[in-house]
Amino acid sequence: MIGEDVLLRFSGVALGEACTIVIRGATQQIIDEAERSLHDALCVLAATVKESRIVFGGGCSETLMAVAVYKAAANTAGKEAVAMEAFARSLLQLPTIIADNAGYDSAQLISGLKAAHNSGKATMGLNMEKGELGDMLTLGITESFVVKRQVLLSAAEAAEMILRVDNIIKAAPRKRVEDRGHC
Repeated sequence: MIGEDVLLRFSGVALGEACTIVIRGATQQIIDEAERSLHDALCVLAATVKESRIVFGGGCSETLMAVAVYKAAANTAGKEAVAMEAFARSLLQLPTIIADNAGYDSAQLISGLKAAHNSGKATMGLNMEKGELGDMLTLGITESFVVKRQVLLSAAEAAEMILRVDNIIKAAPRKRVEDRGHC
């Protein structure tokens, strides 16, 4: 029992057989949200079954990518380096949000995570059960490669659409007061 609610678990469905999931909630909005969450989880599961490659979770893969982008930006000149550094910072937003949502000091955790990755500990991520860094390989915290790739592609496309400028309109420079003549 959780609070005053009773949880029911149905089991015994033969492997490969269809099953029904019963969702119960206090309001239609809660039921709809539970259904969406369940649908999303099943889609991730289906995608992972079709493409079994995985990446480490807990912000590990984003930090690994961010460190690589920072290193590439250090060897790039001009405005491209600034854009690359901004992209690397955006990659670190996911582990930052994970830590913030768990109520931990994200600044300390993310700086430690970056330091670990820079020192070659490529499987380190956030262990939110303990509020510290942890080895995602040892902890078994993984995510679907296909889902992670799609998230990155969608985010990059959204950023590109926001940054795309269709037209630049320039106004003619105004004349200074001295140039207009006196009355």
